[in-house]
Amino acid sequence: MRIYIIIPAHNEELLIKKTLTSLVEQTYLPTKIVVVNDNSTDNTETVVSNFIKKHDYISIVNTFSSTEHLPGSKVINAFYQGFHSVDNEYDIICKFDADLIFPNNYLESIVSYFKQDQNIGMAGGFCYIKSNLDTWILENLTNKDHIRGALKAYRKECFEQIGGLKTAMGWDTIDELLAQFHHWKIKTDSELHVKHLKPTGNTYNKKAKYKQGIAFYKMRYGLLITIIASIKLALLKKRPQLIFDYIIGFFKAMYENHSFLVSKTEGKFIRALRWKKIRSRFLKF
Repeated sequence: MRIYIIIPAHNEELLIKKTLTSLVEQTYLPTKIVVVNDNSTDNTETVVSNFIKKHDYISIVNTFSSTEHLPGSKVINAFYQGFHSVDNEYDIICKFDADLIFPNNYLESIVSYFKQDQNIGMAGGFCYIKSNLDTWILENLTNKDHIRGALKAYRKECFEQIGGLKTAMGWDTIDELLAQFHHWKIKTDSELHVKHLKPTGNTYNKKAKYKQGIAFYKMRYGLLITIIASIKLALLKKRPQLIFDYIIGFFKAMYENHSFLVSKTEGKFIRALRWKKIRSRFLKF
């Protein structure tokens, strides 16, 4: 299977070498790797260029977006700059972050899942971060039902059917919900340990604090699911004060009449799926 990997990168000179090294040492090599150098002011381009000299399947696209690190639109706009630079001959398209170290069997394992089950539309491993004790621990936003936005891999047919990635906060949740709407399976492998060198959200601009709640609204969660999701996410991040920011963001989007990211039919499916998972969790207690 032909794997195309798109890596958005902004000022990643200290980390992207480790990411690219782990990818060129895979037991199953990708067909193409495109690094999107998004308005970097450091030596990211130089580091990537050194890899290009040695590996002809690696390329770079330079683009210039906002310098503000806001979740959602910036990274996906960069992703598409890279995506539009390649042909359509891929079987698997990956959106990877520039601060990951993959085990050398990562791509081989992903390919095996797609080959074994034609109904798998997305696949990924688990992210681990370095603790204060200098050991690698599971990133608390990781679970068996969700592939982290840092390491998404899509079967081509699934990627096309869900309409690609949304240029908005919550894109890495909407993709999975829409995949399930179209009857695709989501495969996670807890044995594929990926080192996440820069934990998610550490560099986000403070302006982003309402964006999660806005995303809940735009995904048609409704108020009650938004409250439940806000509590869960804020506690996972160990920042309870975010609960209020998320709920304020929801009402902000409602009163400002933000456009939805999914149709009414998709929204109805999403709410039903969310309630099903909420009930299943309560039944465990």
